[in-house]
Amino acid sequence: MTKTLEPGLYIVATPIGNLSDLSSRAADILKQADVIAVEDSRVTGKLLNHLGIKRPMTPYHDHVAEGVRPALVARMASEAVALVSDAGTPLISDPGYKLVRDARAAGHAVTTIPGPCAAIAALTLAGLPTDRFLFVGFLPSKAKARAEAIAEISAIRATLILYESGPRLGATLAALASGLGDREAAVAREISKMFEECVTGTLSSLSQRYADAPPKGEIVIIVSPPRQEAAVTDEAMIDAALREALSRLPPAKAVGEVSKAMKLDRQELYARAMALQGK
Repeated sequence: MTKTLEPGLYIVATPIGNLSDLSSRAADILKQADVIAVEDSRVTGKLLNHLGIKRPMTPYHDHVAEGVRPALVARMASEAVALVSDAGTPLISDPGYKLVRDARAAGHAVTTIPGPCAAIAALTLAGLPTDRFLFVGFLPSKAKARAEAIAEISAIRATLILYESGPRLGATLAALASGLGDREAAVAREISKMFEECVTGTLSSLSQRYADAPPKGEIVIIVSPPRQEAAVTDEAMIDAALREALSRLPPAKAVGEVSKAMKLDRQELYARAMALQGK
């Protein structure tokens, strides 16, 4: 085969379940890469066997990354290096961002071949707001650290996306219910596989469901944003919202917009708006 790939780093998204989800472009990159950096050669080997591809693989995961990264970056000067994770898009709760950073710093081309991502796929299944979301990744395993991490994100007005394992699922859902309140949520697992499911309910009901019956497979938790009436509305936030609205609307309409969005008294807001304008 005549080599057509330019030297550099190619970030290749691979299937999270159904092997048919691999794009034809991703398959072509894997076929032509000089070397494929992998988390687990056994996992990637199955994908390559499915595609009928035989390419050199080299380990790249948390335990070896620091030691192998310099040599891998050096190879990019003359070779096409493909980076894959065990499943989904590399760098999403997987090692890799330092490799991208160092490759770019060394002047090598960096290209991404987008594709499956469990976080985004689960978000589309959950039926919860998608206009603003935060990917949290895995919470800490110890109860105290986990509670502290949940407290840090409790006031964020966005849908939350978390990864979790089956044995820890029930405890994590209970901790989320305790720290966030009993919000609407969804548990998606085995996405794109034969036993794909997405179970919805409140955090407390889901924690009870999985307390004594931990599921198998790859799991994503989706949690709805805090209710608007519970959102923090301190004076600085109110003034900022008023100033922004006043910059584009007449006072009455600006006050009406902010009153509706923040569920605040219209008359009090109007007086505040006049004060901001020095009237």
